[in-house]
Amino acid sequence: MRISGAIPPKYPTIESMHPSRIISDPHILGGKPAIRGTRISVELILDKLAAGETIEQILEAHPHLCRDDILAAIAFARDLLRGDVVYPLPVSASG
Repeated sequence: MRISGAIPPKYPTIESMHPSRIISDPHILGGKPAIRGTRISVELILDKLAAGETIEQILEAHPHLCRDDILAAIAFARDLLRGDVVYPLPVSASG
């Protein structure tokens, strides 16, 4: 049943995925997903974690963040990867 001819979006918006923590505003970081109220991108959080920093180290470096902000960034990335997009990876010559 359709409501008033509204067409549901094919893909969820950033705000609908993590409305209280993650935003995307074209005037902040060029629209990159970021922690609400900051100019800290989800990408930066993931880069720091991938480089081996702990959540505690990130919080120490960015005291205005809280643990839930970092967990929301991780959950946001997870939810993006759950989509119907295929990410082709190069095939290793050794295997």
